[in-house]
Amino acid sequence: MVCIQGIKDPWMEAKKIEIKIFLLSLATLILIETAATLSISGIKISPMVVTGVVRLIETALIIIIIFVWGQGMSSIGLVPSEMVKGLKRGLFWSAGFGIITFFAFIVLFLVDINPLELIHTRLPAQSREIVLFFLVAGIIGPVAEEILFRGIIYGFFRRWGVLAALILSSVIFVLAHSTLSTIPVPQIVGGIIFAIAYEKEGSLIVPITIHVLGNMAIFTLSLIY
Repeated sequence: MVCIQGIKDPWMEAKKIEIKIFLLSLATLILIETAATLSISGIKISPMVVTGVVRLIETALIIIIIFVWGQGMSSIGLVPSEMVKGLKRGLFWSAGFGIITFFAFIVLFLVDINPLELIHTRLPAQSREIVLFFLVAGIIGPVAEEILFRGIIYGFFRRWGVLAALILSSVIFVLAHSTLSTIPVPQIVGGIIFAIAYEKEGSLIVPITIHVLGNMAIFTLSLIY
């Protein structure tokens, strides 16, 4: 890629992820998930607590991998000086996406389809577990997932172009969340939106913000519904 008339391409800053970082990150993810599954067998621990701890460990290890063997946090679009700007842009994207979603819901209602059933998430029964769910699935999860799916996976496939990176990272994102009982509509739409926002802005804070606010909105609607 080249810069045109002095305009910086964000992907000149957020460099493509090397295969070494890609494979190390995936291997770390598989190892931690396997170890967590084996270690908690038979132990009475809240699933939300376990998930939160596992996601934090995975995120920390991936960041260490990027620092030690990669090109630093800028390679996944996380530059400290751009954090505030990324947050603002993320809020802007979230507002626009929210408006579009609102009108889409109206259209679905008019054709006798309940959109709340498409995005409904099963929440825990106890109040304490609901709070943990919002914390883990609403904040910790999106941060960890964006670092992996957009920062690492999208960044790796980006060497073959925007379309390849968008499709492959979104498919993997959907498969990681899909169940046989329902069509993962939020994940399909979200995976595409997050990738487009990351590509357009070059800052991982943008899709992280959209992801967090989107999850919070879905969980709140599910709680009310």
